[in-house]
Amino acid sequence: MAEPESPETAAEHERILREVDSTDTACLGPTLRSVYDGEEHGRFMEKLDARIRNHDREIEKMCNFHYQGFVDAITEFLKVRAEAQKLKNQVTDTNRKLQMESKKLVGAMEELKQCRLQQRNISATVDKLTQCLPVLEMDSKLREQMKSKRHYPALKTLEHLEHLHLPQVSHYRFCKVMVDNIPKLHEEIKEVSMSDLKDFLESIRKHSDKIGETAMKQAQQQRNLGNVVSQPSKAGGRRFKKDASAGSEPEVKSTSPTSEQDSGILDVEDEEEDEEVPGAQDLVDFSPVYRCLHIYSVLGARDSFESYYRKQRRKQARLVLQPPSNMHETLGGYRKYFNQIVGFFVIEDHVLHTSQGLVDRVYIDELWEMALSKTIAALRTHSSYCSDPNLILDLKNLIVLFADTLQGYGFPVNHLFDLLLEIRDQYSETLLKKWAGAFRNILDSDNYSPIPVANEEQYQKMVGQFPFHDPELEKQPFPKKFPFSEFVPRVYSQIKEFIYACLKFSEDLHLSSTEVDDMIRKSTNLLLTRTLSNCLQNVIKRRNVGLTELVQIIINTTHLEKSCRFLEEFITNITNVLPETVHTTKLYGTTTFKDARHAAEEEIYTNLNQKIDQFLQLADYDWMAVEAGSKASDYLVDLIAFLRSTFAVFTHLPGKVAQTACMSACKHLATSLTQLLLEAEVRQLSLGALQQFNLDVAECEQFARSGPVPGFQGDTLQLAFIDLRQLLDLFLQWDWSTYLADYGQPTCKYLRVNPTTALILLEKMKDTSRKNNVFAQFRKNERDKQKLIDTVAKQLRGLINTHHS
Repeated sequence: MAEPESPETAAEHERILREVDSTDTACLGPTLRSVYDGEEHGRFMEKLDARIRNHDREIEKMCNFHYQGFVDAITEFLKVRAEAQKLKNQVTDTNRKLQMESKKLVGAMEELKQCRLQQRNISATVDKLTQCLPVLEMDSKLREQMKSKRHYPALKTLEHLEHLHLPQVSHYRFCKVMVDNIPKLHEEIKEVSMSDLKDFLESIRKHSDKIGETAMKQAQQQRNLGNVVSQPSKAGGRRFKKDASAGSEPEVKSTSPTSEQDSGILDVEDEEEDEEVPGAQDLVDFSPVYRCLHIYSVLGARDSFESYYRKQRRKQARLVLQPPSNMHETLGGYRKYFNQIVGFFVIEDHVLHTSQGLVDRVYIDELWEMALSKTIAALRTHSSYCSDPNLILDLKNLIVLFADTLQGYGFPVNHLFDLLLEIRDQYSETLLKKWAGAFRNILDSDNYSPIPVANEEQYQKMVGQFPFHDPELEKQPFPKKFPFSEFVPRVYSQIKEFIYACLKFSEDLHLSSTEVDDMIRKSTNLLLTRTLSNCLQNVIKRRNVGLTELVQIIINTTHLEKSCRFLEEFITNITNVLPETVHTTKLYGTTTFKDARHAAEEEIYTNLNQKIDQFLQLADYDWMAVEAGSKASDYLVDLIAFLRSTFAVFTHLPGKVAQTACMSACKHLATSLTQLLLEAEVRQLSLGALQQFNLDVAECEQFARSGPVPGFQGDTLQLAFIDLRQLLDLFLQWDWSTYLADYGQPTCKYLRVNPTTALILLEKMKDTSRKNNVFAQFRKNERDKQKLIDTVAKQLRGLINTHHS
């Protein structure tokens, strides 16, 4: 008998059955597994069968209830099946027709698909080409710019291509090729731009003189414009001042050594002044420099470019500063040298202000300092070779224009003006040499005769050339004569010309009026004390100079000495510096003309003495004559006549000069006669010869008493012969007792007779007595006379010995 079923098992089986009823067949596995996992599956199967039988009975009931409806439905279904077959046939036919028609549509759709694919590919291709086209256009533009040598735009294009366009299409192979080619293009642009820069440097080296010439013309025009506006009236004014003294003196003649053609070389022509002179930027295309600078800056090589540019310009500066060896020969050599230097620094100044740091002020100042030192050294060397004052003056004007031009560009030029002060000394020396020649020509061509004037016009003309005023001469009727000769006004005019020449050099040197005045006075003093003095001395010392010429020289120098104060006034008028100003140099002309006059006076004295000596050489005394003649010797008579005519010419000389000359001549004549009497060649002397000699001395004394030159008091002139007179009286009167007794006393009658001289003359007479009186010596008188001579000679020796001891 079966065991009774527990309530729990029954509940579980019920639950499982409900799940089987309600759950999808696919999900029954877990449920059924739980049945088989238990021990009551037999009971469960029984219950499941019972449940199935229940459901079958319910289905059967349901079918029985709905059977008629089912039959009706089947009947309707059978009817529908026939219609469905017809429909099937229609659908099949329609499908067949549709399949036939759809084949064409499928072909068209396939074609459409291909077209759409191509359209998509074309669109993608267009998009890609649109991205690549700017790159290709930029590349084409780059090649065109490179071909046309527009390298800076090419570099800009390359920069845009590299940084903007290529990164967008960098995955394409041709872009990689272009990227790899960019460094090569950079180098090519650098090389080409550097080549352009080298051409530019070579071009400005060749044309720097033209640029400098243009800049100096501009400076000259500014100076001319400044002169018109300012109208300077003082010499030595500030920058751009003209010659203030031109035309101020009507006495300036074309005979001046500087009037031939001096400083007009630098004047700009009138038609050129009306034209606008182009600037450096108009003459030079600086674009290669700017392009190269920008190119190297973009490429990151600006420092190397600056270094290269400065190095090359330094080399060019050294070449420019190297003067040609023959520069000193012509002004054109100096002008070209200056033009090149000015052109060089005008270019550098323009680059400084337009290139944004390619060169800086320190670099420019360094270059200028080097250039200034080399220029000054070259000018100092080459100017020293110049001996033409006109060329030196033109060089000075050129240096001033050179300095003013560069000063206008901001370069310091004080050292150039210091150099001009050195050149001024050389200019003064060359002027002195040139004026020495002028003075020599004047002195050599002068006739040393007073200047005759036939009418009032000639008189006023001469007075206009030389400051001379003599009321007595003005009262005299025409024709009349000036006391001086032609060389006085000519020398005076030349001195004024020299002053003008000195003034010309002082213009535009930035000197004060006092400095100009001091310079002119010092140079004029050198002209007077050295040049003119030497010329006068040479004329005075010439062998063939005559007494008449010497007399005229004394008269001329006297008038020139008086004219010195007018030269002082002349300098004061052209410099506007009063002589009372402190440290004003005085003219030494008075001393110069005094020295020349004294030299002429001494030469007159020497010349007179030489003439006297020449006459004395004609003396032919018979020293053994028994008795004297009846008159003075012929040579002495001629000598006295010469002296009278000579002293008659001395009427225009100052009184003391004529008196001194006359006294000097008489003293020299007395001394020469004494030496003639005592010379060693005269071994014997007779009393007759001594008496003849006494007649000649008496003739000289008569000449002295006649007063050949006025102004001597009493017998002053005769005192020149007093020594010779006392000596002759002593021997002719044979007054030895008085001489020996009174010797050494102030009241001695023969005070001027020297015992040595007396002894020499006595020995000559003693020898004569012995020779001519060989047999007479046995006579008593002759023996007594000989003894007396021996005694006197012995006493004279005693006096001499006593005097020496």
